[in-house]
Amino acid sequence: MSSGNSLTAAKPSMAAMGVQTVAQPATDAQARARYFNSANAFNVKLPAVPARLFDTPARAAMASDSPTGLYDCDQSSALGCAMPATTPLMLARYARINAGDTLSVDLRASGALWYVIAGAGTVTVGEETLAWAPGDVLALPGGALTWRAGGEAAVLWSVSDEPLLAQFGLQAHPALATTLQPVHCPGADIAAQLLKIHATEPDPGTSGMALVFSSDTLIASRNIHPTLTLSLNTLPPQCLQSSHRHNAAALTLVVSGEKCFSTVDGQAHDWTPWATLVTPAGAPHSHHNAGPARADFLIVQDGGLHYHTRTMDFTFLGA
Repeated sequence: MSSGNSLTAAKPSMAAMGVQTVAQPATDAQARARYFNSANAFNVKLPAVPARLFDTPARAAMASDSPTGLYDCDQSSALGCAMPATTPLMLARYARINAGDTLSVDLRASGALWYVIAGAGTVTVGEETLAWAPGDVLALPGGALTWRAGGEAAVLWSVSDEPLLAQFGLQAHPALATTLQPVHCPGADIAAQLLKIHATEPDPGTSGMALVFSSDTLIASRNIHPTLTLSLNTLPPQCLQSSHRHNAAALTLVVSGEKCFSTVDGQAHDWTPWATLVTPAGAPHSHHNAGPARADFLIVQDGGLHYHTRTMDFTFLGA
């Protein structure tokens, strides 16, 4: 006779089930299948992207006794990436080409953005050869590039989407060669555009006084590359860009400025000549110019992806 009390066995935890497999796989394809559930599928643990100021690669590339080659801003070990990476989707690096030398690279990227820090020379892209000089910006397709320096050593800064392609085992499609034809913005023209901007009054809510780079084929998106955005930001003396955040990660090249620093997640990073600052996606950050002259800083973001997916979300955070 029942006492009226029933005991219900406790169910096991859904999250504790762990990864599941096909019970009796009949083929290799079935044996590769894995199952998670709604309690354990979304707790993916990935290393955080460190905020960091890379000054060692810049100094190495600028040193007079350094060899011709590439000097990566690599934090792949901290990111858990299998190839050099500065953020999960971007790789920043410096290229040094000694006087009269040639540097041949073959980038597994859809494209790369280049800024000439010092020196002059040429770059060959397919059948096209471009002459470059200090202050120039070039947006070039991935693949084979041949850089040649003139009578003095040259140093360039570059950001590519190599980690993005490597993550998915991809190669750039040949059709991109048409969309991503070389774009060359001369330094003198860039300087003139900045003067035009500083002769105007920014509209309310404008993020700053910056020159944003684009091309004839990507003018609708206001970008110069499908995945990467490029801008040359400026700060007048004794000014700051208030704390803000955006969903794109940012790589910032210090072009000029005295007594300048940036804060990322509350941590101050003093600018050093030609250093690269890493701002992780979503991190609150601000830029400060306590010096006597205008500060210039070049910023590359993986913003093309976020603009395309409507997830950029630029927000000022107030005081």
